[in-house]
Amino acid sequence: MRTRALYLALATALAALFAGILSGPATAGQTQRSTASEATAEAAPKATPKAAFTHPGVLVSRAQLDFVRSKVNAGAQPWKGAYDAMLASPYASLSRTPKPRAVVECGPYSDPNIGCTDERQDALAAYSLSLAWYITRDSRYAEKAIQIMDAWSATIKDHTNSNAPLQTGWAGSSWPRAAEIIRYSYDGWSAASIDRFKTMLRTVYLPKVIGGSNSNGNWELVMLEAASGISVFLDDRTSYDKAIAKYRGRVPAYVYLESDGSLPKTAPGSGLDTRDKIIKYWQGQSTFVTGLTQETCRDFTHTGYGIASIAHVAETSRIQGQDLYPEVGERLRQALGFQSKYELGEAPPSWLCGGSVKRGLGPVTEVGYNALHNRLGIAMANTQKLTERQRPAGTNSLFLGWETLTHGDNPS
Repeated sequence: MRTRALYLALATALAALFAGILSGPATAGQTQRSTASEATAEAAPKATPKAAFTHPGVLVSRAQLDFVRSKVNAGAQPWKGAYDAMLASPYASLSRTPKPRAVVECGPYSDPNIGCTDERQDALAAYSLSLAWYITRDSRYAEKAIQIMDAWSATIKDHTNSNAPLQTGWAGSSWPRAAEIIRYSYDGWSAASIDRFKTMLRTVYLPKVIGGSNSNGNWELVMLEAASGISVFLDDRTSYDKAIAKYRGRVPAYVYLESDGSLPKTAPGSGLDTRDKIIKYWQGQSTFVTGLTQETCRDFTHTGYGIASIAHVAETSRIQGQDLYPEVGERLRQALGFQSKYELGEAPPSWLCGGSVKRGLGPVTEVGYNALHNRLGIAMANTQKLTERQRPAGTNSLFLGWETLTHGDNPS
């Protein structure tokens, strides 16, 4: 009831203040939200997690999966089309052969790429196959997902080179999604294999991601997505709380709101203690407006990664009874709306990224849009238009997959 009260309070305030406003971002001298509402969103009560974790509970809950299964089996759209797209992809292939490596070495811009693509794609395949199993109850999909997870848990020992934390975050976000679904809906995964998979996550993945990163914000956000999901699967409350605490510090440092002041907030321990350092970190952008992200002026692709992870962690937290949407929802809403406006084709003003943006946001809007628009009833005109235009959302072959299927108009 407390969570529902928070939702209703936030929805009422936002609906009254911002109905229809998301049609564009704030200009340099105009805000999209009042100081009072900003304070309300940022000062939302800090929800405390339940004593025990909910399973399955990484990104998708049992209720959400049941909703998807019923819609697909009824042939309803957009879920049936999204499911068909997933099933036709290589990620759901029953003939897939996993390609595990003991050491995955990932350098900058995939140079070198020794097992990096194989690992990410196998992890996404395990997740895709687990979804196919849940929807069809065809055990072949569950067994193939298990084969992939077992192959990697029996082999991998480390990630190396400069992109090791990012790679670990990408693959480490997909593995626990798959493992949660299989472990808690299929009885054919042996206890020994589950224990070995847990050991892999605990010793190979979690240490690389739990400490976060001071690189571009999408790094730390996906690392914390991985850390929180892994912690759920491991029933590790200490690690989960640590990941969530760092996430709460990173989100305000990734998405700017006018109430932040003349400069964006910085993440704890970032060392960004001067205006010049902050502007450099924000890709040289010196005009800050509501909805701008730390990577907007880098490109929309990397910005999309960060936005997706913000939504993913918030969604997992909601499933786990520690709803963070009242705390991060306004930043997520504004980030989605700001980027969506320009992704849809509007020309950027001269003060934004030198008058030129690099589009390519990717399939990143469904989770946040569903949470804020469908569950909370907040108007999100640009995000809605982009979301519907991109359906069915597919995969970016890194850590995003099939979110029209799992979260499109999903009320659960």
